[in-house]
Amino acid sequence: QNWSNFTPAKLETLLAGDAPVFTNMTAAWCITCKVNEKIALKTETITALFANNGIEYLKGDWTNQDSDITHYLNSFGRQGVPLYVYYGPRNPETGTRPEPVVLPQLLTAGLVEKTILQ
Repeated sequence: QNWSNFTPAKLETLLAGDAPVFTNMTAAWCITCKVNEKIALKTETITALFANNGIEYLKGDWTNQDSDITHYLNSFGRQGVPLYVYYGPRNPETGTRPEPVVLPQLLTAGLVEKTILQ
């Protein structure tokens, strides 16, 4: 397992640091989520990309409608899963992070790679 469970506090702690953060809001009944994990997120390419770039990976399980995840989804204007958000690394000179990038609901490994390496 190369990810940690999503909580608002965990996300806040990670965003206070410098490392990039990738969030994946998913659910057991979400077919799109399962396909995205298989063809994009659980590939050797993306696993290595996350490891090589020090990306903190948070996964939120919305199977039972967790209220913290509902709030997070709503903060991005979403009513459901999947939701993938990439928070780029903090700029060492300015101390700021770029705006978070919301990825499309249908992923490819290439799209994830392009988002992270931009």
